[in-house]
Amino acid sequence: MKRGSMKTNPLRLILNFVLAGFLAMFLTPMAFAQDDFQIRITQVDNSKFPNVTVYVSVTNSAGEPVGVDPTSIQISENGEPMQSVDIRGGGESGEGQADPLTTMLVIDISGSMDKNGKLDAAKDAAKAYVTQMRAGDQAGLITFDTKTYYVQQITTDNAAMIAAIDGLVTGGDTSMYDALIEAETALAGIEGRKAIIVLADGLDNHSAAMPDDVIAAIGPSGLTISTIGFGDPGTTAQAGLDEPAMKFLAEKSGGMYSFANDPQALTALYEQYGRALQSEYAITYVSPSTLRDGVNRNLTVSISSVGVSTEGNYNPGGVLPEVAQSSWTLFAMILGGLLLLLLIPIVISRGGDLFGGFKGFKRKGRIKLSQTATGSRKPQIKIK
Repeated sequence: MKRGSMKTNPLRLILNFVLAGFLAMFLTPMAFAQDDFQIRITQVDNSKFPNVTVYVSVTNSAGEPVGVDPTSIQISENGEPMQSVDIRGGGESGEGQADPLTTMLVIDISGSMDKNGKLDAAKDAAKAYVTQMRAGDQAGLITFDTKTYYVQQITTDNAAMIAAIDGLVTGGDTSMYDALIEAETALAGIEGRKAIIVLADGLDNHSAAMPDDVIAAIGPSGLTISTIGFGDPGTTAQAGLDEPAMKFLAEKSGGMYSFANDPQALTALYEQYGRALQSEYAITYVSPSTLRDGVNRNLTVSISSVGVSTEGNYNPGGVLPEVAQSSWTLFAMILGGLLLLLLIPIVISRGGDLFGGFKGFKRKGRIKLSQTATGSRKPQIKIK
């Protein structure tokens, strides 16, 4: 009996292999999907508040866009699930574009870009980005050395953009942060999805602004800053690259950071950034807190089908807190009471002056001493 019990049952062995195959088929892809999917909140547009549009990017670990079922994307505001009223965009190929995309290309033309064909590589990469723009997309061009140059205003004319890129020449030192402030100002009045892609090959050594200033200047409707390093991160000399600063700008604004070490890699990055931007989802919901009270709202975006999530926040704005319509009557009553309290001392004072004026009309009897011829004084009564 003991020997027989130690023999392996062939049927059981087959069943174990089949079960293991099923587990590998169904469980392993899910684990891979959770690790490989990256979800980011790239922009929150509350210009039509309480309607809030959240732009969501879904990519794999290589930065390439990944399509998911839009209905599996769930947005929560302050922990409360929101009901989407509109979902646009998405897809690996960018079909069904969420919104027309406005891109400001910001390119370093400092003196170091004149070495090793860097500027020519930057021109080719920027032109590749413009070439893949779709109908309705628009772009502008800002360059920087010691100064900021608004080379091409925002346009849908691809030929004008390419001509502006072809005309770039190198200059002096680097003032990237000042250029980014200028780019944000240029995009401030643009509606919809907007992004900055900045390429730099050296350390910023001439800006008045700092990275924190750039993030603070983004504004309530938001935008993303994606950065590309094209220098040497291994040195702190002029040809070095401040990777921590470029990563900071990208992470704080919902953008991407990548490093390129040759022209082919640079062009590939520009094209990849374009695909990722064009394939974003735009999800609109109505905020249950309809007042522009200046208080931050926490956002959570999750994809139930792959089990990933990300967090962010937005501020509805409002210089002064708004109040509900039903509160205006109470506010008017309180204001009226305060005004009445302020007027009471004035009324009392004016009343006293008026009362004193009436008393002044009464004639008073006054006694005056007059001297007689004998020199003695005799009281006389005169009325004045």
